[in-house]
Amino acid sequence: MSCLANLLWILFGGWITALLWCIGGLLCCITIVGIPFGVQCFKFAKLSFAPYGKKVRLHFFEHPIANILWLLTVGWIYFVGYLVIAVLYFVTIIGISRGIQTLKFSILALAPFGAKIQ
Repeated sequence: MSCLANLLWILFGGWITALLWCIGGLLCCITIVGIPFGVQCFKFAKLSFAPYGKKVRLHFFEHPIANILWLLTVGWIYFVGYLVIAVLYFVTIIGISRGIQTLKFSILALAPFGAKIQ
């Protein structure tokens, strides 16, 4: 079931989101200071390509300073954005499945450093 759901996710825009996260990761990796943030962008790209059947586990205290910097700079923006998108999906009956997957992104947006995608 998750294979079919991932295929539909990819066909209906998942590949665009993954591509944009990859581009963001490459732009962050241009500078030495941005490399850790670029690696986290690639983590988002991996999840956004095929989120069905995967779980996000946060480990905030593995890298607390990096997670706080992420949260204060861009993390809260991504969290609110993905949360709003998830709520919009939940409004429709057919979008509930996509809304659940989008909640994974909002959770990852809070503290991606040290987070595991299983």
